[in-house]
Amino acid sequence: MKALILVGGYGTRLRPLTLTVPKPLVDFCNKPMICHQIEALKAAGVTEVILAINYQPEVMMGFIKEWGDKLGVKITCSQETEPMGTAGPLALARHLLDDGSGKPFFVLNSDVVCPYPMKDMLDFHVAREAEATILVTKA
Repeated sequence: MKALILVGGYGTRLRPLTLTVPKPLVDFCNKPMICHQIEALKAAGVTEVILAINYQPEVMMGFIKEWGDKLGVKITCSQETEPMGTAGPLALARHLLDDGSGKPFFVLNSDVVCPYPMKDMLDFHVAREAEATILVTKA
């Protein structure tokens, strides 16, 4: 199973932390924020994660080299040449996500940190033969 994580934002609300590192790589509980998401995705059966990158792509590529093997999933990138909003990166990565099998995939924003019930969400989605399922958190 595959997942797309949207990591292209500038992280302006976290400045000055994000002046030198993209927001998904800011440490949270002693590791980059995005690692928590990838670990939850892996636990739900994801074997390939595609990062939709834009801001500081060379830093994100360094993350892949450093963390790819540690996390135990294949990590690849889909790079925007200019910011495309929220849905643009999904369209850009369509060929990486959709292999024609109709299998579901996950799409996440990179800056959400919560308990990730990915397996429960996937089971819910499959049981209902849904086109899409959205997970929200309570503030």
